[in-house]
Amino acid sequence: MNKKIGTKILGTGSYFPEKILTNADLEKMIETSDEWIRTRTGIKERRVSEKDEPTSELAYRASIEALKSANISLEQIDLILVATITPDMLFPSTACFLHERLGLANPVPAFDLSAACSGFIYGISMAKAFIESGLYKTILLVGAEELTKFTDWTDRNTCVLFGDGAGAMILSASSEDNDILSVFLGADGSYSGLLDLAACGTACYKKASINERKIKMQGREVFKIAVPKMALAAEKALNFSEKELKDIKLFIPHQANMRIIEAVAKKLGISMDRVFVNIHKTGNISSATTITALDEAVKTGKLQKGDLAELIAFGGGFTWGAAVIKM
Repeated sequence: MNKKIGTKILGTGSYFPEKILTNADLEKMIETSDEWIRTRTGIKERRVSEKDEPTSELAYRASIEALKSANISLEQIDLILVATITPDMLFPSTACFLHERLGLANPVPAFDLSAACSGFIYGISMAKAFIESGLYKTILLVGAEELTKFTDWTDRNTCVLFGDGAGAMILSASSEDNDILSVFLGADGSYSGLLDLAACGTACYKKASINERKIKMQGREVFKIAVPKMALAAEKALNFSEKELKDIKLFIPHQANMRIIEAVAKKLGISMDRVFVNIHKTGNISSATTITALDEAVKTGKLQKGDLAELIAFGGGFTWGAAVIKM
């Protein structure tokens, strides 16, 4: 009898642009202050990509780090998934640009997925399904964003929030291990107007002024929905994995706003010393937040081999999700 196929995490990687934009820098650009930003968001600085540095380049840098961590050759990858809401172009996909940038000789499938800040967790679910169905063996999953290119730098309520960065994970089929214990996903399109980026989509093509090309958000309304949905997702994924809160070594929430992170922890009944936070130096990088935070937690020793972690996210759509994983 054949053993059931499991999904193993072989390695992770991350990359941030070199340019740092601090709160002090923002004080020179708009009417704001370091104290105002830190008090309301927890953010002190964020990374900003260069004008000629596309999302696929950040994805490439993170992918190289993940491949080194996994200690596998590029030729072993047989599927590329990129979670992003800031693609290089409407098409071709950022995943195709990444395929080219990696110099991958094999014509493996590559495509993008769009679920905003929940994108990487949606990607984990897809990778798990592809692997455990036997369709693909080794998958490169990336979360990459350049939100600063779509930020309204005249809106002090939103421009302080966003940053750029990318993270990557290598997942592979295994008959011995299963590192993706469970995933829970959700969405509700009726809230779409509370957080969006119209850009050049077909719904707004004729009226796409400069304002429609910037991120719009009703922060207070987003907060009210984000907290209960993130807590719900965390509880559902735990139930699916047959684990309890006490079994999780580290909770890694989407780094959107410190107040949201603290409210979710309180709702779950967990102390902040069990919650990984790096928003102070990254800002909100949408689909890249959970994977870059996970990679940092591993590199800094906060997660050891065999530890359980839970990734939790919420984003435009609205979408939400959580994944219980074993490192």
